[in-house]
Amino acid sequence: MEPRCPFTHVLDTLGTDLHAEAAHLRTHGPAVRVELPGRVLAWSVTRADVAKQLLTDPRLAKNARHHWPDWIEGRVGPDWPLASWVAVESMFTSDGADHHRLRTLTAPSFGPRRVEALRPRVRAITAALVDALRAAAPGETVDLHTRLSYPLPTTLICDLFGVPEEQRPEVRRVVDGVLATDATPEHAKAMLDDLFAAMARLAATKRAAPGDDMTSELIATRDAQGSRLGEQELVSTLILMIGAGSETAVNLIDHAVALLLTHPGQLALIRSGEATWRDAIEEALRLEAPVMHLPMYFAAEDIDLGEGVLIRAGEPVLFAFGAAGRDPGLHPDRPEEFDLTRPDKSHLAFGHGRHYCLGAVLGTMEAEEALTALFDAFPDVELAVTPEELLPQESFIVNALRSLPVRLAPAGGQP
Repeated sequence: MEPRCPFTHVLDTLGTDLHAEAAHLRTHGPAVRVELPGRVLAWSVTRADVAKQLLTDPRLAKNARHHWPDWIEGRVGPDWPLASWVAVESMFTSDGADHHRLRTLTAPSFGPRRVEALRPRVRAITAALVDALRAAAPGETVDLHTRLSYPLPTTLICDLFGVPEEQRPEVRRVVDGVLATDATPEHAKAMLDDLFAAMARLAATKRAAPGDDMTSELIATRDAQGSRLGEQELVSTLILMIGAGSETAVNLIDHAVALLLTHPGQLALIRSGEATWRDAIEEALRLEAPVMHLPMYFAAEDIDLGEGVLIRAGEPVLFAFGAAGRDPGLHPDRPEEFDLTRPDKSHLAFGHGRHYCLGAVLGTMEAEEALTALFDAFPDVELAVTPEELLPQESFIVNALRSLPVRLAPAGGQP
């Protein structure tokens, strides 16, 4: 590893104030050197225009096994806290023909028609969760994160991939574990091993007893040339799909609810018909994107960004997707205000270019169903803490809340 550069910013592994940190980095150039856990150096991109430019640049690659010398030569290994983001062999970490093949094998499961066909199932899961909330007494504090935002996407994704009930706790544990950015090397290595083991067990279960689920589909599917997923690719694809298919939706629901409860005037616009739940979702994605820094890209060639910034071949690049929506360069008009009437709600919450998130349509639909059901059932729902008391999850990767305490009905009212 090269010595620390005098201008390198050490990323806060606890994600204490993600937006302030991203705004600070944005002022220092089109890309800024940052230090990741394990003293790994990378470039952070927080400006929306630079991110969009680089994310369509063929000189930027995803495969650490081909383009990151520190990984190839073993200076960074499986005990690195972020190893799970580069050790997998899925479309998330592939380029060119490999990426096209892997995306072709998986994309049909998340197309708009397939997702819309899932709406009744999403609605049923949501209804059951909301009905369970009705048992809360008036004035009682309820954690919506554990009672709605988290179980809805995780239940759905486990259903879709046919995860047996007895395997679900471990699958959820290992998927949640990859988001930690302050793990010790020993814990990081153990978590990586557990992650692969849990998904390999799921694959073995479905190979022995196929069902009507996406894991069984992935095992059986071949592309037009007869190619199918190899075992490592299958396990890695399960890691990607089950992880990404739940985490982003959880965070989106949490933040959308919190924003609406702290901006009652904006919620009133929806209730009056002047705005829609989709407006709220897009503005929440802009202002509080579910993911902040997503590891990791690599320069396949030198890339000169101007302003004295040269990303050399082999150097890692970290995109602050959660920073783009607040970039004054993209939104010069009140970029940090929550406004459902904003004409332009553009963001990079689901990425950009060839690695755009396959689950974007599904996550948006889940959030729409959750918001509709929650606010219809509990029109008087309110935060049980001040906005400042909503604590972030300790990670610089995800923009997530640890909990979302609310009162579904005021004390003395009807639940």
